[in-house]
Amino acid sequence: MDGPEYFDQGELVAVLTTQPLGRALDYRAPEGGCHPGAFVEVPLGPRKVLGVVWGPGQGDYDLSKIRSVIRVLDAAPMRDEMRSFLTRAAAYTLTPMPAMLRLATRAPGLGDPPSMRRVYRRGGAAPDRMTDARRRVLETLAEYGDLSFTLKELAELAGVTPSVVKGLVDAGAVLEEDSPRDLPFPALDPDLPGKELTADQAAGAGVLAEAVRSESYGTTLLRGVTGSGKTEVYLEAVAATLRAGRQALVLLPEIALTEQFLHRVEARFGAKPAEWHSGATMTERRRIWRMVGQGRAQLVIGARSALFLPFQNLGLIVVDEEHDTSYKQEDGVLYHARDMAVLRASICGAQVVLASATPALETWANVEAGKYRRLDLTSRFGDAVMPRMGAIDMRAEGLPADRWVSPALKREVDERLARGEQAMLFINRRGYAPVTLCRACGHQIGCDHCDARMVEHRFLKRLVCHQCGESKPMPHICPSCEAEDRLAPVGPGVERLGEEAAALWPEARVAVLSSDMYGSARALKAEIAGIAAGAADIIIGTQLVAKGHNFPKLTLVGVIDADLGLMGSDLRAAERTFQLMRQVAGRAGRAEAPGVALLQTYQPEHPVIRAILAGNEEAFWSAEAQERRQAGVPPYGRMAGIILSGPDVAQVFDAGNLLAQRDAPLRRIGAQVFGPAPAPIARVRGRHRVRLLVKAEKSAPLQEALAQWVAQVKLKGDLRLAVDIDPQSFY
Repeated sequence: MDGPEYFDQGELVAVLTTQPLGRALDYRAPEGGCHPGAFVEVPLGPRKVLGVVWGPGQGDYDLSKIRSVIRVLDAAPMRDEMRSFLTRAAAYTLTPMPAMLRLATRAPGLGDPPSMRRVYRRGGAAPDRMTDARRRVLETLAEYGDLSFTLKELAELAGVTPSVVKGLVDAGAVLEEDSPRDLPFPALDPDLPGKELTADQAAGAGVLAEAVRSESYGTTLLRGVTGSGKTEVYLEAVAATLRAGRQALVLLPEIALTEQFLHRVEARFGAKPAEWHSGATMTERRRIWRMVGQGRAQLVIGARSALFLPFQNLGLIVVDEEHDTSYKQEDGVLYHARDMAVLRASICGAQVVLASATPALETWANVEAGKYRRLDLTSRFGDAVMPRMGAIDMRAEGLPADRWVSPALKREVDERLARGEQAMLFINRRGYAPVTLCRACGHQIGCDHCDARMVEHRFLKRLVCHQCGESKPMPHICPSCEAEDRLAPVGPGVERLGEEAAALWPEARVAVLSSDMYGSARALKAEIAGIAAGAADIIIGTQLVAKGHNFPKLTLVGVIDADLGLMGSDLRAAERTFQLMRQVAGRAGRAEAPGVALLQTYQPEHPVIRAILAGNEEAFWSAEAQERRQAGVPPYGRMAGIILSGPDVAQVFDAGNLLAQRDAPLRRIGAQVFGPAPAPIARVRGRHRVRLLVKAEKSAPLQEALAQWVAQVKLKGDLRLAVDIDPQSFY
């Protein structure tokens, strides 16, 4: 970014803070001066807040009232490329800059000087006396392996007082040590031997390595059938990045995928990389943030927010399972990590690898347009072959109303169990049952704060709203007609399917995998590792199990309700159903034994079901692209969603109608406005929601027009407006 290279003491500087003020504020440079991008502490009213020196001050304020920066923090200044990335991301997503800065400063104690800290980890002795509180501390330490914690962190995680931890230190069961706060991560060795690659893997790895060595921007779609070894190919690109002295970032869609992946990385490079996600402790997050900024963390494995870490010399970004919907941030700053990865790489001259067996149509279209390179891996690694696909026509199965595993699927599972193999039953519904119905009056129990049905979670003995997280005990009396014991679960969830499996196969070991059934991410990862080692015969899972996992003994996947994703009006419904079914089918037959994937469906003649069974992915993408192109919707047109919300439904609709009436800025670029209309879920957390959709040509300057359009409405009281560029969901 243009501007002075240094600000002397007393010069006016513009400081962007994380406070919701909408713009940078003028301050005077502190004693000793400061660099552009310096992290600083500044006074804001009676408070001291974090900020970044964004450039020279404007001087459009009474100079006698301008205060001085309090101090420059002991952190590497934010690089020009990072400030450019935040600025351009804010302009694309129409996000205020302070909110973007918050994404880039998600680590505690950034201004703390280097120091020692007292940490606690597992000891070798057993305590003389075991209490429930002591057991919780030891179980917490065991769950997190060899990690160390501060006293406060360990006490909070275990739900005990610090004195319990201190007592275990006295007993030798917990070790208390002094440790530097921020240690560099161990060096990774890119020259350690990797796995022997097949011919097309080696060719793909060579192309990616050459691209990395060019030290220029480029994006490559690495498309390979499930089990084809995409990971081994892009790890060679990581190795080339490390040899060039640059840093690499690998994004994963689910925290549960990281354990197996980390073992593969450690085997390839001889040490564990940095791991950035919501499951990392605050202490670890601070360490990663600082070490990344100093170039002392060569490789980061992370969730989407890792894109906003302060890399010193970023040379490669891998977006694994790039089609996954979890890469879209749906709260706060609304951004898609795949698109932001491409933006960040283009600014810092890095390569992007988008890896997927079922790429998003947006990526497919960019390849067709010549914007992205494409590499294909056409066969599975080693002796493994692609699973045989088949459909079970549920119209001919004669299944009772309270059962979901067809006789045909049961016979297939029986065969696998007899051979000592694993079977997976897949249903994309969390909880026990999606609806709880009163058989006396027909009332369906909904959330008190949202227009959504509450989902029964039997293992919790509670009803849970999957929109706002509200929960309440499972009632015995209907809240509408007050009939007793007439409430019944309707429809299957993953827990109910697990119950049915236990009844059908009482001798089998059944494992139910769902993100909300485990107390921590590490517990979930440990369960997945156990299943991969053969600790379960039947796996019941949601979409959590559809990607990234390698279960060598798994030879049968049964999809309980293949029609589920085909309902509704989402423009991506067909694409997502196709991707999910292909991904979950790909879990079968990843070792020597061949696999089978069976889809239970009431619509075997549906075009999407037929495309899944035929496996003709190119034909599916071409047909889907043609439909979208004719409709002028993404990726062949542009869309934006505007959500207005507030506690007063009339006020929300009034604001929506006002926007719809004042659409001149949008008409000038040829855009159309649809709505306002109640959002599909019209109330969330007590706030009424009204939605407008904007549709424009691909080349239209949409952001500028949207900014002019929404600026016409002044939000009063508790009214909120959110703009979602390229919406991925329409709830």
